[in-house]
Parts: sequence; structure tokens; C-alpha cells
Amino acid sequence: MLAHPCPILRNPIRSPRGRWRRARRTCTIRCMVAPTPIPLADGFPDALQALRAQMVDLTLRHIDAEGSRPTAIPCLHLIKASCAMPKTAPAFYEPGLAIVLQGRKKVELGTETLYYDPLHFLLVSMPMLPKGGVIEATPDKPYLCVRIDCSTATLAELMLEVGPASTDASPSAQSGLNVAPVSESMLSAALRLMQLLDNPEDQRVLAPLLQREIFYRVLTGPLGPRLRALAQQDSATRRLGRAIDELNRRFSEAISIDELAAVAHMSASTLHQRFKQLTSMSPMQYQKQLRLQHARRLMLGEGLDAAAAAHQVGYESASQFSREYRRLFGTPPRADIEQLLRAG
Repeated sequence: MLAHPCPILRNPIRSPRGRWRRARRTCTIRCMVAPTPIPLADGFPDALQALRAQMVDLTLRHIDAEGSRPTAIPCLHLIKASCAMPKTAPAFYEPGLAIVLQGRKKVELGTETLYYDPLHFLLVSMPMLPKGGVIEATPDKPYLCVRIDCSTATLAELMLEVGPASTDASPSAQSGLNVAPVSESMLSAALRLMQLLDNPEDQRVLAPLLQREIFYRVLTGPLGPRLRALAQQDSATRRLGRAIDELNRRFSEAISIDELAAVAHMSASTLHQRFKQLTSMSPMQYQKQLRLQHARRLMLGEGLDAAAAAHQVGYESASQFSREYRRLFGTPPRADIEQLLRAG
């Protein structure tokens, strides 16, 4: 990943392979506890609170608008929302993590609704298309989130240095979205990464080191098996990731399950089963949502009309495009774009 502060449109001209598309609003997250918000007043550690307060200050100083914003550090993105937006359409998220500083969010993946807040970080271990929404934010205390991207190459290098896991434990969660408690060591590294925004001369050398430290903390923590599965060359998760990458590259083309299965070195039935297990949708449903979201970016960012956008993303029927667009986003294409433009 991935969300809202984590909008579907950070860069309206980028393809689906860009990082966590900028929407107008959204982030995401899976909670390891019961699907109810956790009261932050219940024992937020002083050390974490002090680190978080500094990160809030840095975020507010370096983000000047709503939504998800890139920074001078390529892997770092800042997210802000000043009002609750509990209902949003699916958004595309690539691998990375998100640390919530203020507010709360929920995410819907299939039939499951999960929650996260400043006590937890989100790990997106595979490209995903969940629904997410901010459920706590005000103009005086906006939702704030820090997103840090990762790559399988970085993870593979870290795994070589860290060595094999101490146990043979395999990932317990089948989803590409997971949440775990945020640690003081992770927040400390994330704060130091953010502080480089005030020291541009240090960014080129220190930012990659701090990015590695942050994901080292994830790799050696409770969600480490998820990252190991992503980075291991022959793991089923990695092979499934290749099929997802193929869909991301060729979303506007006609592509069969058999082709994707060949890319993943799986049978068609196994691919379909594992794909749905991970993303809560079939490969063709995933491709359809990629098409519709890219069309939305084209209409919003490049001014294309619905018919032109539909054709560019692979639809042969404009009426079918409009029906499926309304089903996903809740309103017809023209009305949806007008609403987004009015929202700024």
C-alpha cells in the first residue's frame, strides 16, 4: 500500500504502478484486536507520546493541504484529513507501512471491518485495494498519518543481513493488510527520518539508512513473517505478487487467469484461491477496480470525459463503464468528478 489521507490521487497522471495512489481521501489498516476502536487514554506510554508529539509537529509544519503529500524524501509521505470520512471507495496501496499520529481509521476488506489508531501501525505487505475511511478527525485535531514505502529489494537485503527467522513460523494472517502495536524503537526511527525534512543536506545519505532501520524493526517484530514471505524469492506470496504486478502493468489489456497462473507458477485454481484469500476479490475483480480507479484519475487529473477515459483503460462499452463506475464509487462518472473538484 496504500489511503483520507491516503487518497486515490497523489499524482493523477501516474499509472497504477505508482506508489499508493493519491485519492482525495483515505488510508487503511487491519487491527490485531477486536474490531472496535481502542481508547487512546488507556495507557498510551509517555515515551511514545513524546515521540508522537514531535512527529505531529513536523507533519503540521511540512504539509500544507489535505490528502496525501509526497516529501523531498522519496519513501516518505505525509497525510492529513480535517474531517471524518467514514465511507470511501477502494484505493490502491503498494507495500509499505503507515503510522497514525492523530485520529482513527477503519478499513474494509471483503466482509471484514478492521480499525487502527496511534497505538498501531499498518503493514501493507502486498499491493491491495481495500476500502478505508477516517472515523476520527476535526479541524482542530486533524487525522495525521506518516506513510513509508518499501521495496522487495530492500527487504531481501535486510533478510540476508538479519539471517533466518529463529522459528519456522509462517505468516498467521492471510491478508495483505495487517496491524501491530507500534514500538518505541520504530517511532524513534520514523521521527529521525522525518527530521531530515529540516536537514536536506543529510537526506541522500541518511534517509535510506533510516528506511532500512524502520523495516528492520518490522522484520524482527510480530509481523516479520509477512515481510519474509514477501521478500523470499520462491515463496507463494512472492509468486502471487508477480501475478499482481502483471495485472498492474497490463490492467487495460485482456488477460486470462491462465496467463496470470503461468506468471505465478501456480495452477489456475490455486492462483484464484490464493488471490482471493489475500485480496478478498478475484483477479478479474481486482483488474476491474484498477481500471475504474485509473479512469477516475484520468478524468480528474487530465480532464478526459467518461467515454475517453473508459476507452483508455480498456472498456469497449461506455455504458458498461458508467454502470460499473457508479457501482464502485456511488455516483456516475461526471457527478463524481464534479464533486471531487468542488471538494478541492
